[in-house]
Amino acid sequence: MARSTWIAVAAVVVAFAVAVGVALVSGILLLGTRDEPHTQPVTDTTRGSGSTAQKRAMDAWRAEFERMHPGLRVSYEANGSGAGIADFITGRSAFAGSDVPMNAQEQALADRRCGGRAVHLPMVIGPVALAYNLPSVPDLKLSPATLTGIFSGRITRWDDARIAADNRGSRLPHTEIRAFHRADDSGTTHNFLSYLRTAGHWPHEPSRRWNGAGEGVTGSSGMTQAVEHSQDSIGYVEYGFASSARLKVAKLRNASGHFAALTPMNASEALQGARGTGRANDLVVHIDYATRKPRAYPLVLVTYEIICSHGTDPPALAFLGYAASDAGQSYLSLYGYAPLPDNLLAQVRTRLGATT
Repeated sequence: MARSTWIAVAAVVVAFAVAVGVALVSGILLLGTRDEPHTQPVTDTTRGSGSTAQKRAMDAWRAEFERMHPGLRVSYEANGSGAGIADFITGRSAFAGSDVPMNAQEQALADRRCGGRAVHLPMVIGPVALAYNLPSVPDLKLSPATLTGIFSGRITRWDDARIAADNRGSRLPHTEIRAFHRADDSGTTHNFLSYLRTAGHWPHEPSRRWNGAGEGVTGSSGMTQAVEHSQDSIGYVEYGFASSARLKVAKLRNASGHFAALTPMNASEALQGARGTGRANDLVVHIDYATRKPRAYPLVLVTYEIICSHGTDPPALAFLGYAASDAGQSYLSLYGYAPLPDNLLAQVRTRLGATT
């Protein structure tokens, strides 16, 4: 009797468990069906590559653009300005991001690829930060000549008299300076050396390849990590990377004699009224590193998107059109960039409108 009762109870328990299991599975399937977003099939794609300096801007633009256009996909490989130009020339990408204009040989090859003109469109202003790791000095100030001494290897200790002259009243440690530079083909390097050549009497011609002293690292992320984890160090990196990692950033003396803090507003000030120096319809920008505007932070770079003047694929044009829109430019400061000045932005939009 007892045995049959237990069998009956077990049968009820099993039946209940099966019923609950079926209900749970049904509920999960129902919830999964209800909550799963409808995904629109991808109808077209486009690809860009190049500048690591603009990666954070590209990531933000791509996310918002794809939200607005679910059927379009934009990929961007941040592999450095030189690699991006090479990708564009060989047809691996619809556009290249570069922090420095193409040289004459690259321009000729890009024109041949396009079957016409390849043009530069300024899209991002990226202040270059002098990021440093010196816990005892919260407010480092540097002049261009002092920077040249540090990165050429002539100034080797933090309490050197030339650094002390820029930082009167500060207690500088008697420690060796670890100066980091980019080891890869970098537009940021070219801009940094162009600034030092103009303002600090750098002894060599600017190049995308480093030609000074120090320790080499790869990419903007590599530079950020090197400074972050190396006490007594200094390096040059786009402000967005330095800001995100909460690195200390030096103030830089401009041609007016003021030590300017790095802010998006001060960076934009350096490019107000900037003039173009490229060919007709090409928007290469002249950067005045010796600007005398008191608030201007003079060490800035302009990242260009390089495209064919005719025949660029429609998804790439639509994407770059969004990047140059009021919406696309409006939140750049959140990622450590500065928006393009109005006069330059109007020219970019006109150029994109003429590109078919």
